Amino acid sequence: METLEFVIYPDGRVVEKVTGIAGSSCAEVTAAIEAQLGQVLSQETTAEYFAEVSQSAASTVAQSMYGQW
Repeated sequence: METLEFVIYPDGRVVEKVTGIAGSSCAEVTAAIEAQLGQVLSQETTAEYFAEVSQSAASTVAQSMYGQW
């Protein structure tokens, strides 16, 4: 299950935690939200970031792109 968790502190800082998204696609999911929140001061990657995307997901993307050619 994909989850985005936000903790907003009284001083305005926001901590964002993403779980359930393998690979670097988590950055794509959060980019629009981060742009609205303001300046990103730091990022920490988790083990999920370095996990390989399953072959079935990669196959589905390739098949849908083939239909557009």
